[in-house]
Amino acid sequence: MFYLTTIGFVRHGVTAWNKEGRAQGSSDIPLDDEGIAMAEYVAKRLAEEQWDVVYTSPLIRAKKTAEIILERKPGVSLLEDNRLREFGGGLIEGTTEVERLEKWGESWRDLELGVEPNDEIISRGMAFIEDMKTAHPGQRVLVVSHGGFIKRLVGALVPDEELENKLDNTSVTVVELQEHENLCSLFNCTKHLEREN
Repeated sequence: MFYLTTIGFVRHGVTAWNKEGRAQGSSDIPLDDEGIAMAEYVAKRLAEEQWDVVYTSPLIRAKKTAEIILERKPGVSLLEDNRLREFGGGLIEGTTEVERLEKWGESWRDLELGVEPNDEIISRGMAFIEDMKTAHPGQRVLVVSHGGFIKRLVGALVPDEELENKLDNTSVTVVELQEHENLCSLFNCTKHLEREN
């Protein structure tokens, strides 16, 4: 089986807002101490794998995760790409589900709250993927990004796969880009976070 390019997606480490259930969107929320520790664990895992180049969202929670990964991968380049940012959350950024229900009611998802439309998220994600095919044919490209963005993009790349709804912090997902049908060979894997008793 010939693979054009392999894309590995890593969701950033955990933040205070993740723990509070707040929508982060494009708000620039840093990793907390646990998030930094999680990034160290995924970095240790990825150090044993071949990745030719790393791309990151410019948002600090993703960029810091990528920088920690790169500490264990000397000689690998780190490149920022704004297309990898989390989807814009508009008025819901900084709010919890309870707060959204209180403010806008049960149909808040149907309201015009400035949330970036799905087709725009997927469009910029697919444009990035097309650039990766051209820039890194046959290579392994690691992408450090965000749960909402990765979930939507992987869903577009492998539309026939039944994927879980949520991506865990520092989870690893791997998509093999192929001529006719892409293959998701790993999804939402967090084996690096499992502790031995």
